[in-house]
Amino acid sequence: MDATVLGQTIISGILTGGLYALLAIGLTMIFGVLKIINFAHGEFLMLGMYLSFFLTTGLKLDPYLSVLFAIPIFFLIGIVVQRGLIDRVVMSSHDIQILLTLGLSLFLQNLALFIWGPHLKTVQSKYLLKVYTLWSLNINSTRLIAFIFALGMTGVLYMFLKKSDIGKAIRACSEERRGAQVVGINIQKMYLMAFGIGSACAGVAGTLLMPFYYAEPHVGMAFVLVAFVVVVLGGMGNFLGALLGGFIIGMAEAFGAIILPAALKQVVTFVIFVLILFFKPTGLFGK
Repeated sequence: MDATVLGQTIISGILTGGLYALLAIGLTMIFGVLKIINFAHGEFLMLGMYLSFFLTTGLKLDPYLSVLFAIPIFFLIGIVVQRGLIDRVVMSSHDIQILLTLGLSLFLQNLALFIWGPHLKTVQSKYLLKVYTLWSLNINSTRLIAFIFALGMTGVLYMFLKKSDIGKAIRACSEERRGAQVVGINIQKMYLMAFGIGSACAGVAGTLLMPFYYAEPHVGMAFVLVAFVVVVLGGMGNFLGALLGGFIIGMAEAFGAIILPAALKQVVTFVIFVLILFFKPTGLFGK
């Protein structure tokens, strides 16, 4: 492998890893606070892609302006889902929680199939064919913009959790639910905030993905599987672990694509997943 191919592979892995990290951070936030594994997380990404498709083709907006709409829309969707469905099973067994989120996933997939049909949806972007060159390495502008947006949102979310009162309350609920309740934190409100923020992360990831990928009703399943691997790799409920895990899995996929046939590139990802479960099931940063 020459230096150019190596450099190109590393860049590809980093750019892809940024999106994986954003998606996984939303998933790990929901688990960290509510202790629920949300199997419908990928469907929020899928809906984010369709939102971008509608705004781009119907209203003629720039694809990346969809992010400004996705954040409040999916935050509100997350609050509605949490209030109407998830809140009823927060204290139930994990079996019931998993069945509920799997049912929600299937419902959203079939709803998308009914509304938009099975055909692939894509958008035309003026950035699609623009390529930046750095030391003989080519960087696609759509992937670079998506990476910058994803990293920027991750940074803002990190500062929000670290510095704001609501962020500190969310972290308190994640660390010790009963202790947070004793000191006067409104647990139900933090549940709504956490699920809303997690859903917004997935929706934004979908809008960022749309300019160089395709939307179809089952697209979320592939991405949520990778997000689960990232979350387990970094440690369930760990923010920085999800960020680092996203970059690791992005790199693993990139190198897998040049070592293995294209159809098998995700084998490396799931090999890492199995190894983590065997040797460090708490993840790299898990406790």
